[in-house]
Amino acid sequence: MAKRNGGIIGPANTPTSSVAAGVWRLRDAFNSTKNGTWPLVRSVATNSLRFNSASSDSLTRTPSSETNRKTWTWSFWFKISYINPNGMYIFGASQDGNNRTAFGYNYASVSGDAKIWFHNRTASTFNTNLITTQVFRDISAWYHLVVAVDTTQATSSNRAKIYLNGSQITALDTATYPSQNTDTWVNSANAHAIGKYSGGASDFVDGYITDAYLIDGQQLTPSSFGASNASGVWYPIAYQGTYGTNGFNLKFANSASLGTDSSGNANTFTVNNLTSVDQSTDTGLNNFATWNPLFYYGNQTFTEGNLQIATGTSGASIGTIAVNTGKWYWECKVISTISTARIAGIFQVLGTNTDLSSTGTAYYNADGQKNINGTTSAYGASLTTNDIVGVAIDVDNRSVTYYKNGTSQGAISLTSVFNVGDYITACLLQSGGSSQTVGINFGSPYYSGGGYTDGAGYGNFSYAVPSGYYALCTKNLNTYG
Repeated sequence: MAKRNGGIIGPANTPTSSVAAGVWRLRDAFNSTKNGTWPLVRSVATNSLRFNSASSDSLTRTPSSETNRKTWTWSFWFKISYINPNGMYIFGASQDGNNRTAFGYNYASVSGDAKIWFHNRTASTFNTNLITTQVFRDISAWYHLVVAVDTTQATSSNRAKIYLNGSQITALDTATYPSQNTDTWVNSANAHAIGKYSGGASDFVDGYITDAYLIDGQQLTPSSFGASNASGVWYPIAYQGTYGTNGFNLKFANSASLGTDSSGNANTFTVNNLTSVDQSTDTGLNNFATWNPLFYYGNQTFTEGNLQIATGTSGASIGTIAVNTGKWYWECKVISTISTARIAGIFQVLGTNTDLSSTGTAYYNADGQKNINGTTSAYGASLTTNDIVGVAIDVDNRSVTYYKNGTSQGAISLTSVFNVGDYITACLLQSGGSSQTVGINFGSPYYSGGGYTDGAGYGNFSYAVPSGYYALCTKNLNTYG
């Protein structure tokens, strides 16, 4: 056994909640004991943090001392909610506006059109500027992104690298690499921020972030944070290395302290405008449906990680996950409404149908009526502010049951609406009058849920999930879809 591993002979490192089994370097064991984190348990995040630009959400920290500004790695998982034309700063550090390091999405004045970028600026000059050729418009997917920097490298293109889902991005619209031994502002004793521009209150993120790492003093590859399964799908794994003095890992596991550092370094971030309801179970391990801001008409405003939608006098949107088999459940919350609003609906997305108001549609209206294929008839109780509408759809038997605050309004046969095998998704429609606002809960709500899960243990619903019905998330799709 190598001396650097402490001369300890043992199996592969597989810690549990109470046993630090395996091979540990003496330095790791010492630091973990000193920090009160022994046994050192390393795991993958099962929570994310939902950032909403309208709320100016962010995490901030200023290191107490400067460490390695030339070599570091930033790794995180990210789900986009909105392609903000003004751009979004995901992570960065700055002394001031002319001296900053930043990594972000859709930096409008430089890249535009939903591209990933990384830059370092010193004395008003961009000495590093990488902008992808590829655009990133999929708001239903989780991306794993890594920025790996080592300006001591002899080859310029090795000094700054961007990776997506395990592969290095080499197709760049702009490729300005730093001079050898350039200092960045990361790991300086200046403001660091996640979810906004580190130098001020601007360029806030709309989206979900999870398993955020900063590794101080090492330029790592994505294999330290992820791996491909048998189907070639990239998935997160637990990081097993060291962090360096200013390194951290944010898992967002503690809803009462969302900025907690899980690395053992206690490099905890200050939480700004984020609360416990912004903790989400939507992650790269289990991706939940949301509203889809890429498929809508009318004047729509999407917020809260695409879980809240405010319509104009008319408009509609659909969900990001469609199903053609199984039994599924979600909830809609009435934030504000009018009698003509169709609060909870389902929509046929098979074939050429794009009409959200008639063919292949079923709605529960705010006035208590149902609307099937554009025809309105009596159904259930009317709806008002703060009511929760449950939607239980049996795709195989082509029926839907709506619930008002947990009470069934009756099953509706949809055999004349949908064919066997049709793809069905959630739908919202405002067909005239004033604006309305509706929240959606596919299992990870932006408001306080009631703690009810489906039979697989997923979701946080306001009311009990009907037996045999499941939340719209990828783990359930794999089993029940």
